[in-house]
Amino acid sequence: PPDAKNDKIIAEIKKMSVLTPYAISTKYNVRISAAKSFLLQLEQNGSVQQVSGNHTIKVYKPCA
Repeated sequence: PPDAKNDKIIAEIKKMSVLTPYAISTKYNVRISAAKSFLLQLEQNGSVQQVSGNHTIKVYKPCA
C-alpha cells in the first residue's frame, strides 16, 4: 500500500475532493483492503476526515 507518511502522496490526496477505498485502489493500483487500511492510517494521522459511511464503505475528505 502507499506510504501514509510520504509527503508527495499526501499532497496528491489533498487535491482529491472525495476519498473512497475504490478511488485509492484504482489510483495507486492496490487492493481494496490495502486502500482501506491506508485511509485508516491517514485518518489517525489527521490528514483525512470521515464524512459518511457504514460497515460496507466509508467516505473521507481531506483536511485543510
